Amino acid sequence: MKFKTRLVYDCAGKSAVLCGGGDDTCRLHMGSENGAAVLELEAQKPVTVKRLEVTLPYKFSDDCRIYVNGFQSWTDSREYMPRERMSELSAVLETAINSRAFAFTGLNRSGDGTFHKYPRKSGVFYGFSYGYVRNGERVELFASLSERTGYTIITFDTRRGCITIEKDLEGKEFSGRSEVMRFAVIAGEYDAVFDGYFKLLGVPAPKAERACGYTTWYNYYSNVTQDIVMRDLKSLKESGIKADFFQIDDGYQAATGDWLITDEKKFPGGMKAAADAIHNAGMKAGLWLAPFAAVKGSRVFKEHPDWIVRDKKGAPFITGPNWGTFCALDIYNPDAREYIRGVFDTVLNDWGFDLVKLDFLYAAAVLPIHGRTRGEIMCEAMDFLRECCGSKLILGCGVPLMPAFGKVDYCRIGADVTNTWKPRRFTTREDVSTPHGVNNSVFRRHLDGRAFLNDPDVFFLRESNMNMSFEQRRLLAKVNSLFGSLMFMSDNISEYSERQMQLLKEIFSGKKARIISAGYTDRDRLEVRYELDGTEHFLAFDPQYGRIFAEE
Repeated sequence: MKFKTRLVYDCAGKSAVLCGGGDDTCRLHMGSENGAAVLELEAQKPVTVKRLEVTLPYKFSDDCRIYVNGFQSWTDSREYMPRERMSELSAVLETAINSRAFAFTGLNRSGDGTFHKYPRKSGVFYGFSYGYVRNGERVELFASLSERTGYTIITFDTRRGCITIEKDLEGKEFSGRSEVMRFAVIAGEYDAVFDGYFKLLGVPAPKAERACGYTTWYNYYSNVTQDIVMRDLKSLKESGIKADFFQIDDGYQAATGDWLITDEKKFPGGMKAAADAIHNAGMKAGLWLAPFAAVKGSRVFKEHPDWIVRDKKGAPFITGPNWGTFCALDIYNPDAREYIRGVFDTVLNDWGFDLVKLDFLYAAAVLPIHGRTRGEIMCEAMDFLRECCGSKLILGCGVPLMPAFGKVDYCRIGADVTNTWKPRRFTTREDVSTPHGVNNSVFRRHLDGRAFLNDPDVFFLRESNMNMSFEQRRLLAKVNSLFGSLMFMSDNISEYSERQMQLLKEIFSGKKARIISAGYTDRDRLEVRYELDGTEHFLAFDPQYGRIFAEE
């Protein structure tokens, strides 16, 4: 396969472009090793890379499907038809949220808008770390084997007939000879291709098991209280339904960042008592944290300003709009690291929680710092979290996925779902969206049981605080059960009817299906064939509106 390389770099204040080969300052070396293509950069003088890409010609068939993996957990990710246009983000919104006037909101920080331009043409699709072209049952995968030098961006251009593999190396200086890119091209049947990919990666199969449970977030959000927890815990215990986890989500803490300061009005008994109650009910206790996040009103922000990631002007860098905007802790600050380590020691060992849901993890690596690229920081942040948690269970969320491979036990693979089912347009690709969540569940299924166990986010069966029909709720639960391995709900099941209770029992006790095939046959029709208990089944539905066309 023929490759073309292009390097744009700065050296001693001057810019240069290198298209293949080398010059007096730099040289690119392309080789192969154990089935992988390896690109090395040799710099005679210190250089700062502005752009590095490898392009190969590719002939796309008219009926192929192209999968692109979104930047992080929440980013929409699905297969596209070759003449489609990537969905959602409008040009007006992109210009607005990337402008200086909107920088204080942090609206574009959860995605890739700060360092990658969104395509505005039909037939051009890009994603991160890996992607594929599917013709019928044959898949050709183009995949990075390491993000430790930087994020890998893969663009499929059906107009120009080419695939471009680019490295985000912003902030990185090179001297001497260094590996800058390692990737593989693997072809074959869907499951065999991904088995081969993870074998090349050397990521061991996850030890965690398929599980079910409850989380407070999708009914009470940040209004959760000790009384609500005890009431719903009691209802779940008395139902006789076996649940593995009971998770307390955002809202228990005094402020985002102050994880060990509990809101005493909401949880007067403290978090250890809550974990004990969950254990006494026969379930494992889970707790939500955003370990790299801190709001300006938090004690950790006020008392330790040197722990906060700052921009080139020395101002705290806004990392996202949540909680009225938040900033990120610098994971390379020794005192900040010890603080984070101490938080996990308390939560896991003193309070006794068995699982931590770690959210907004992208925040650690929004800004290149300390001469490291975003991808390099994210990989090292995930290494650090695994070290902090030891053998305890981690549910990752809001995280670029490849750095989380083999580092978390469970991982969210889609956007937050919401209590309504309708398309979200003219918004960021990471915004809450049931259609996005469903698409991601279907098309990121290859990660389940290989990188971690997939968390498709919650399903709803309740009637209160709900804007979905019962059939839509049933469809969401079915998709989660078919494609995911962590089945969570947020309902007070003491309010369930007999029909709802029966469906919950079926979902929580459901066996894992074998997916035979899944894909769009039209722009609003997604067809799934699967095998369960030795019988083949068929499901056709519209992910945008939650309409079922056929179910066998």
